[in-house]
Order: sequence, then structure tokens, then C-alpha cells
Amino acid sequence: MKRILLSLALASITLTGCSNEESPSLETFPLSEVRLLDSPFKHAQDKNIEYILAMNPDRLLAPYLKDAGLEPKADNYGNWENSGLDGHIGGHYLTALSLAWAATGNQEIKQRLDYMLDELKRAQDKNGNGYLGGIPAGKAMWQELAQGNIRSDLFTLNEKWVPLYNIHKIYAGLRDAYLYADSQQALAMLVALSDWGALLVESLTDEQVQQILKSEHGGLNEIYADVAEITGEQRYLTVAKRLSHRTILEPLKQQQDALTGLHANTQIPKVIGYKRVGDLAGDKQWQDAAAYFWNQVVEHRTVAIGGNSVREHFHPADDFAPMIEDVEGPETCNTYNMLKLTRMLYLSEPDTRYVHYYERALYNHILSSQNPDTGGLVYFTPMRPNHYRMYSQPQAAMWCCVGSGIENHSKYGEMIYAHRGDELFVNLFIPSTLDWKEKGLQISQKNHIPDTERTVLTVTGSGDFSLKLRYPVWVKEGLLSLTVNGEVFSVEQAPGSYITIERHWKDGDRVEVHLPMHPQAEQLPDQSDYYALTYGPVVLAAKTDPISGEQLDYFSDDSRMGHVASGPMCPQEMTPTFISDDRDFVRGLQRLPGDELRFAAPASLKVVGTQTVSSDSDLELIPFHRVHESRYTVYWPHTTKRKLAEKQKQREAKDRAQLALAQQTIDKVAPGEQQPEADHFFAGVGSEAGVHRGRHWRHASDWFSYQLKDPGNEAQTLRITYYGLDSNRRFHILANGVEIAEVSLDGSHGDDFFEVDYPVPEAVFKQSRDGVIELKFVAEKNAVAGAIYGVRLLREGENNLESADTHSG
Repeated sequence: MKRILLSLALASITLTGCSNEESPSLETFPLSEVRLLDSPFKHAQDKNIEYILAMNPDRLLAPYLKDAGLEPKADNYGNWENSGLDGHIGGHYLTALSLAWAATGNQEIKQRLDYMLDELKRAQDKNGNGYLGGIPAGKAMWQELAQGNIRSDLFTLNEKWVPLYNIHKIYAGLRDAYLYADSQQALAMLVALSDWGALLVESLTDEQVQQILKSEHGGLNEIYADVAEITGEQRYLTVAKRLSHRTILEPLKQQQDALTGLHANTQIPKVIGYKRVGDLAGDKQWQDAAAYFWNQVVEHRTVAIGGNSVREHFHPADDFAPMIEDVEGPETCNTYNMLKLTRMLYLSEPDTRYVHYYERALYNHILSSQNPDTGGLVYFTPMRPNHYRMYSQPQAAMWCCVGSGIENHSKYGEMIYAHRGDELFVNLFIPSTLDWKEKGLQISQKNHIPDTERTVLTVTGSGDFSLKLRYPVWVKEGLLSLTVNGEVFSVEQAPGSYITIERHWKDGDRVEVHLPMHPQAEQLPDQSDYYALTYGPVVLAAKTDPISGEQLDYFSDDSRMGHVASGPMCPQEMTPTFISDDRDFVRGLQRLPGDELRFAAPASLKVVGTQTVSSDSDLELIPFHRVHESRYTVYWPHTTKRKLAEKQKQREAKDRAQLALAQQTIDKVAPGEQQPEADHFFAGVGSEAGVHRGRHWRHASDWFSYQLKDPGNEAQTLRITYYGLDSNRRFHILANGVEIAEVSLDGSHGDDFFEVDYPVPEAVFKQSRDGVIELKFVAEKNAVAGAIYGVRLLREGENNLESADTHSG
């Protein structure tokens, strides 16, 4: 079994000059040497295998066979798999099968993997040039790019939906089939595909390559670095460097955080690639850039569950209001990639702060992102109090977070243990067995954390090694205790370090570690008055039922916006509030009887609203990963008794306006934001997008369009958001070909954003098909259409602005 971080370190591709005399490097164990024991993690792993085996491989293969001119054995899946991102799940599926095989040795999984590889090999052979992909009409696009005909945007490349991101998945799947399942066939296919890609960019200038990289491209630089290490050929590392996006890299090299407004998960894989290239090339600047990025995201942009971003974008680090107000909270894909980066950084520097983040994100975001009954996977995990999540189904909802999700739950064994020479690191307290083949030893770890506060390690075999146990920061200094074969071992280390036990270990030796936990309150990173409660490694949350008799559907269909929990938002006044003059909210928190971790709400957490059904005495706090198919609250507001009335009044006024607008909205688009535009089938010519003052925009020298949903033909008003200083912007707004406005922006509205409402004429509905309104912005000659900062389709309501002069904009 190959290690995910290969140990080749060939002189032809590294500048570090390692010799055999250097100390051994830190490595994690192959998944094949770690087996999970009974725990929520083992349950998630087993449920995930059920899920991926329920998926139809022929439907996943269909895009690849079609693109190669072969007859598919079944139709594509729907959703993202037949609307432009065809084939992206197939690449993830290879990785998911490879991980599951390594983690369990399940023969049915291995047979499925071999079948996928054989069918993909047919497609690659038919293409005849090493290419393998499922992008609709992709070959013509690749030919355009090779000739230097490049039209790139945030999420399109030559009018295709992130084709480089898409093809990255099959690169990664082939790599992982080799690394985790030792498939020589996959390796040969990977090298052939890599040669095709290298030839594609060979004749392009560096400037042209960077233009291509404006479009989301996954971690292609990481893949080429991996191929360089696997093959020992320097030329692949050269390609990896060329495929590294300098617009993101350069500020990070200068230790500058320029992340606000960027699509978060577009950037994280790039940074993984920077780290990988930096490691192989011995380039400390690239390595430090990756470490700086990690620090900025984890320390300043991450919430308690380990996730980041709102509506897939990095919001300002000093303003987490969108995190609390929006229903599109942290995206699972982001954390999937942050864990990959964290592991790489840890292997370069075994600092326990990397393990602390890894543990927090694993328990509270990744584990919680799977429905434990169905195996369904989550895209957004809202931090808005009293909201909920949507789950995928094996035959529906083929989002990116399904692709990364089917990988996540077979990787729990990755970071539990690590080794360096004769040192064995125990990082995570997840029940498991380790087969340390190099030492001829086995280690078992058993516990019921977080329900109990003890873990027991037992040695099978004998030998000399140093056991290094992590002293987690969630155990207070001086409270961790341990025994070796019943004898007390003196602990002098502090939280955030490793406790080292050096001895000759004998068969049956037993180490018992007591990890006393305590509740803590954790404030939002911007220091605003919202707090989460933690207990040991877990975040506590409450299931809530604020709307009596409500019937929510928690399972997504195949609609393009099905991943968003678009049901009613609850008024913030329904959220119980911490009311105290100090911030010791957890004082007196009482654990409830029973084997599983449950707490009664602390005395300072009070219901203050008038609409809530439950009282504060009804609230139970439980680990967030056990909250499913329910509204929930993770973050709770805080105020003092003296400020309660004023705070409540302010919150209610702001909330009332937001909820009224949400209720009146039929559909909306955030121009310049990747997924909202993709979900509304953005199209355009001569169009560009960007960020100004923290808000995304789009404009065009020719035209751009969206498809808005209005299934009931209810639309009364189109609301457009502009920026007041934009000038020389003359354009027409059409809906289903009917002109509804002629707009001229002359910069006369000042340095602020403003909104204009346009009536939707009856003629629009006569041209409507299937409840869709095609909204088009068309520039006049030598002018610009936009910039447009917001698009909202409204039904009748009291929230409309007064009609504006459509000629003045």
C-alpha cells in the first residue's frame, strides 16, 4: 500500500537534499493499517459504504463514455451531473471506493472500483490521446484552449461550467486508486491523462495559463506535484508550478490576507497545491504561504464547528453577522479541503494546534454532515439560530458536497496515529486498532468519548518505542491523569503538548488516560455577542421546534437549489438568549442522567421572545453531530439585564425587515457569486465579475442573463441593486425578451448602494415556459451593462420601494 504522502523524495524533484543520515520524517499510517472500532465514526463509515454501493456506477460512467463516443449503459444522473458538471461525481467516486477499500477491505467495494476503472479505461482508449473526461462537448473546448482562445470567468471557461475543476476530480480519483488500492492500471491512466494535460498548456504563455486559472480549477497543481513524486519526473513539477494561481499565491507569500469576498473552496485546493509544490521544491515561501493561509482561515474566519464561509464566500473577518443571518452557512467541501491542508501542515510540523482544529472539524462538521439513518450528505450547515439542513439521496442531489462527502466518512483513520522513527503519536481519541507492521505491534484504543472521559490503549506484541499522547487543550492543566498497567504515571506536560512514555512495551500492556472535560463558551471570531458551547472535543447544540405543527422536508430533490434549506426563517426573537452581567454562561450547567451526553440549558439561557413554543426549561444541549432532521441552534445571543430591552428591540426591527423581504422573494441571484449564478444558468458574452466594498457584482460589454424561477407566475416586481458612483452604464433589461427597463447610470447616487424596483409587465408571463423568466442585461453600443449587485424577483407585498424612473436607474 502506498502512503498518501509518498516517501520517494527523489533527488530529481526535490531541492531539499535529504540524505539517509537525516532524522526520519513524520508520517501517518496507511488506512489499511487502521481499523475503526464501534463508535459514531465506525457507524458513519459503514453507512457511507451502504450509500456508495447504492449509487449506480453506470450512471456515473455515462458522461465519460458519451464524451468518448461510446454507448453508455445507463443515463446520466440528474442535477449537476446532467447540467454542465457532468462526470464530476465519477471522479470523487473513484476516490471514495479507494478509501473505503483501504479502510475496510470490503471486497464488494474493490469489485466496484475495478469495474469503474475498466470502463473508464475503455473511454480513455477510445479518445486515443490520454484524455478522459465527462464535460459535455469538452473536446472542442480543450482544442480552443490549446490554441490560446481563452474566455475565462469565475466559474466558466469558454462557456463551460468550471471544466478544470471537473476534470481535477478524475485526476484525483485515478491517483487515489493507485495510492490507496495499489492499482497499476489507475497509475498508467493517470500518467496518460497527465501527459495530455501537460501538452495542452505546453504552447501557452504563462500569462495565458494564469488567464485560464481565473476559473475554478480544483487542486490541479497538487495533482501534478503528486505525479512528479510518483514518477520521479521533474517536468510534472514544472507543470504544477505553472498551474499555481499567482493572484492568490502572491499576497499569501507577502503574509497578506486578501481573502474577503473570494469563493472559499476555490482557494483552499490551490493552497494545498502551494504546500505540495513547496514541499517538493524545497521552497519555504510557498510553504509559509500555505501556513499563513491556514492560520488566517482557522484563527479568524472559522466558527466553532470548524467550518467557514457564508454562501460559499469568505465574508469580512471582522463581521460575522452574515454567518448568523444567512441560511447558507459553512460548506462541507471547505472543511473537507481544510482537513487535507491541516494534515499536510501537521506532517511538516507536529504542532497540536493542527490536531485540535482537525479534531474539532471532524467531530462537529464532517461527522455531523452525514444523516446517520440514511447516509444522506449535507451541503450547507447554517449557523442561523433555529434553521436546519438538507440531505442528499443516493439517486438524487449530485452536488459537490456529495462528491467530497462520500470520501469523508472513510478517512476517519487518517490522523488518529502518526509515527516518526520509534515514536508513536496518538492524536485522536477515536476507537480503533493500529497494525504497526514495521514494529510487529498492534495497538487498540477503546472509549466512548464524549459520553465518557476515559480512553484505554492496549499493546499486543513487544518492543521499544516512545508513546506520545496528545494532551488536548480541552482538558485543564493538571487534570489529565494516566496509568500504565495500573500504576500512576506522573504528567508534567501542559495542554497543547504531547506526553511521552518511553519503555520496553510488553504484550498486554495497558495505558488508561483520564480526560476530564468541562463546558466552555466560545465567542464568534469577530467578538460579537453570539456564543457557542463546547464540551471536550464537541460543540453542543439544541434541537428546537419553534413553529408548532411545522412539516419540513429535510431531503433534497434534483432541483438546482435543492441543497439550500429554503424553508421559513424563524425570527431571531425565538432564540433563547444568554442574559448575564458576566460571561460565565456555563456556570451551573448540569449533565442529565443517561449514558449519552446531555445537558439541561444553563440558568443564564432564557427565552425572552413571545412567539417561541418551547421554554428554556425544555432545552437540552447535546453534541451537534447527533442533531438531525430538526431545526437547531448552535450560536446563542448574549446581553446584560440592563441592555436586554434595547437589544431585543434592535434585533426585532432588523429581523422583521429581513423576514418580510424573504417572504416576499420568489427567487434571487447574487451576481458574481459562483453557485447562485450557476444555479440560475448564467450565460453571457463579454462579461466580467468582481468584488467592491465586500459585495459581488457582474457587468458586461455585451450581455449576460439568468433564469429565474416563478412557477406560480406571481412576480410583480424586479428589484436590482446598483452602486451609486457607477457611470457610463447604459443598458436594457429584458425578461423573456420583453423590455422592462432602459437604464442609464451616471454616478449621481453617491458612494453607496441603492435599489430600484421595476414592475414586471403581463407580457412577460405570456412568454414564460415552465415558470422560468429569462432575465437579460444588454449593453448599448460603447457602454456597459451593469454593474449589477443584486437581483430579486418579488411577489406582491408591502416591502416594495416606490416605483423609480426606469430611465434614470
